[in-house]
Amino acid sequence: MRIPIVAQLVAQLRTPFVLDNNRLAAKLKHEGIRAGEIIAYRAWRVMAPRWFSDDWLRSVYMRDYVWLPDEPASGDVKTHGIYSFRDVIRSAAEYSYSTDGVLLFGKVKIWGEVVEHEAGYRSQFGKIVSLDYGDPEFLEKFRKIYRVNKVSTEGL
Repeated sequence: MRIPIVAQLVAQLRTPFVLDNNRLAAKLKHEGIRAGEIIAYRAWRVMAPRWFSDDWLRSVYMRDYVWLPDEPASGDVKTHGIYSFRDVIRSAAEYSYSTDGVLLFGKVKIWGEVVEHEAGYRSQFGKIVSLDYGDPEFLEKFRKIYRVNKVSTEGL
């Protein structure tokens, strides 16, 4: 005699491993919102070649934080995280940045744990999607390094 599939599933749900996981999940606080990736806006600092020997974009405020081309940026949202804005920013003044230096502006996709703020977000992960505003020479250089803003020739 074969056991019906429903009976097999019920038996699996009664195993201690599944029961422990269900108890753990029941204790987690969830705000009820689930989303995929969010597209947001931010700026990156271009460092002078005499100070650093690499060609990577850096965080504006956390000088030592480097955005690597092939890895998502990451941070603990309880302490810092990856900051981004809900609306497009195109200047240092809009970014509340007043020190001399070169900034590039663009889009970032964010995901993981995300904390929403009045003007934007603080997320667990972020990846550069496009570099849209800033010094044209630096835009061209960093678009190549980060492989963004490529024009598709498919279908032409």
